[in-house]
Amino acid sequence: MSDITAPWVISEGLAGLRSQALGLAEAAGLSPEIRELKPAAPWKWIAAKLWPNPLSAVADAVRAPLPSLAIGCGGMAGAVLAALRRRSMRVVQIQNPRMDIRGFDLIIANTHDQLTGPNVFVTRTALHRVTAARLAAEAELWRDRLATYRRPLVAVLLGGNNGRYRLDRETGARLASDLATMAQRDKVGVVVTPSRRTDPAVTDLIRTALAPSGGWVWDFSGDNPYFGMLALADLIVVTQDSVSMISEAAATTAPVMIAPLPGSWQRQGLFLKPLLDEDRVRPFEGRFAHWAVAPLNDTPEAAAEMRRRLRL
Repeated sequence: MSDITAPWVISEGLAGLRSQALGLAEAAGLSPEIRELKPAAPWKWIAAKLWPNPLSAVADAVRAPLPSLAIGCGGMAGAVLAALRRRSMRVVQIQNPRMDIRGFDLIIANTHDQLTGPNVFVTRTALHRVTAARLAAEAELWRDRLATYRRPLVAVLLGGNNGRYRLDRETGARLASDLATMAQRDKVGVVVTPSRRTDPAVTDLIRTALAPSGGWVWDFSGDNPYFGMLALADLIVVTQDSVSMISEAAATTAPVMIAPLPGSWQRQGLFLKPLLDEDRVRPFEGRFAHWAVAPLNDTPEAAAEMRRRLRL
């Protein structure tokens, strides 16, 4: 066992990136310190891989004392990690850093990254913080609060526009209609959580459509129901845009359906194909369905590989 007690988790201020790095650290039994990368001008307008001195660009986030291990996620983190490794730190990068892979002790990449190398470990899904223990605890916290909704219970995870896919008013109206029709025709309860990227107009459309059937849409007040919904759902519907949310949903015992959105992204297709082929996920077509599935979660294996390679 090493003397690591508080490795750094570093990323831009994006919840999805931070969650992946935290999930890896926690699965490895580490208690990390979070360092958020906030580059000053002019570096915040320049791709991090072009920074001549990455540590100066994010000086506040990498102030001493330096730990012996840093875990990062995303392109900006990759540039900083490579610079930290030149300071004799061990570094683990999540996602393709889009730079020389020899600058890292370990890279954990998804299949859609199409990255190979002696220091690359490939996962089928994004890393995350969903564990059986967390789901069990959240189920107890939310069981009574979600008991008022009809069963089977469908949890809907909404993303939003991301430059590759659109969840605009028109698309939101179609999704709202499909969810309302499912609730009425299949006699299921529907609970919905938007994300910070979800257009409020889309959220309102879905809330209005579900009101006659007693559906519920979280309004960002009070406790976040996300993990409770994952734990208690009989079916999870996720919008197509989010690799992270699809991966988190697939780590549960519930079947997962993907709500299609206008747009395209080759990497998303590469990510979804094996999940569709293995029948872990199916397209959402406005009807409830249930089929036998097993949780799909590569985070523990990635954490074990990190501990093995770095002798933690």
